[in-house]
Amino acid sequence: MLRPETIEIIKRITPAVAANAEAITRRFYPRMFAGNPEVLAYFNQAHQHSGGQQRALAGSICAYFAHIDNPAVLAPAIELIAQKHCSLGIKPEHYPIVGKHLLAAIRDVFGEAATDEVIGAVAEAYGFLADVCINREATIYQAQREAVGGWNGYREFIVDRKVPESAEVTSLYLRPADGGPLPTFEPGQYLTIRVDLPRTPTSPRNYSLSDRPGLDHYRISVKRESKLAVDAPDGLVSNHLHDDVQVGDRLEIGPPCGEFTLSEDDRPVVLLAGGIGVTPLLSMAKHHVHTGRRAPLHLLHAARNSRARAFADEIKKLDELPNVTTHVLFDQPLADDLDNGLCDGVGVVSADFLRRWAPVDKAVFYFCGPRPFMRGVYTALKELGVDEDRIRYEFFGPRQDVTAPALASA
Repeated sequence: MLRPETIEIIKRITPAVAANAEAITRRFYPRMFAGNPEVLAYFNQAHQHSGGQQRALAGSICAYFAHIDNPAVLAPAIELIAQKHCSLGIKPEHYPIVGKHLLAAIRDVFGEAATDEVIGAVAEAYGFLADVCINREATIYQAQREAVGGWNGYREFIVDRKVPESAEVTSLYLRPADGGPLPTFEPGQYLTIRVDLPRTPTSPRNYSLSDRPGLDHYRISVKRESKLAVDAPDGLVSNHLHDDVQVGDRLEIGPPCGEFTLSEDDRPVVLLAGGIGVTPLLSMAKHHVHTGRRAPLHLLHAARNSRARAFADEIKKLDELPNVTTHVLFDQPLADDLDNGLCDGVGVVSADFLRRWAPVDKAVFYFCGPRPFMRGVYTALKELGVDEDRIRYEFFGPRQDVTAPALASA
């Protein structure tokens, strides 16, 4: 436990840290990469260039300091971090590296205000949180290792099939190269793909599993991202998987990870997917019906149009099942999309739509998609008075990017 005097110091400096959090994290990453370049392999440089990684860490620091006297409320955030760390292979020896450069960044930003007393308190607080994460990650690693067919690190998989799902999405069906069994997973979890691109080294990438657990293969469905400038390497891995990886090739795959999973209660389930965000939600929907759950299931897929939309046939089959309701929404429909029945409506998700279509007063809402979609859904749910314990989402970026507009409005 943290000493009372440490808690008091953290409380005292929290406003100043909050005001300078991004300045600290923007100083932190260059220092760490220069001093310990070996950790570069764990960080998506596209997120570095966009500033998303810096904002995410700044938000985490502020949340921890704001709840320093009651860290139990951060359990969901710690689980998210631990799952992400295990997907990348983060080990206990990496934590001192982060701590060293974080403290140095605070000294740089705060100058004379970063007294030995302040730095000592921050070091103690960081050490406490590091121990919590390390212990949780050890448990996750052990569970992965001991599962039937389970493993730690990376395992070779063969690309058994590649199936185009839309103009920009392709599914890869993966089987273990060693012929061994596959561990099950929780619907909503993701795999980690490690790709070695000789000309442009990249960090591992996470891709949601898009089919239900219990099959003899894993399936990921990858959207081709646009190639940006060389110094902002977004889309490199997705384009490589689309263009260069062929059936029969081998990929290095990490075990399933992630905390965005389907709960086991009997409340109605509403799944709201934007674009490629449908992948974890499709896994959830298929698991829901395969296991015979009685709770009503509502699945909405929002996309630009029929050319961009993936999994049309699979969602149509779900809609034919009892207790399942689906809705397809296009915001940039092609000329004949609506007339040909390729979508159920035109527009975006709104509070009015959800009020009419979903059991708003009792359902658990799961959503995933691009930032504007996520912001719109979260804002709509808050407008409808949906409590936080019924809101769950997956977003590969700073969570404040999703919640900030709704909270500011409130």
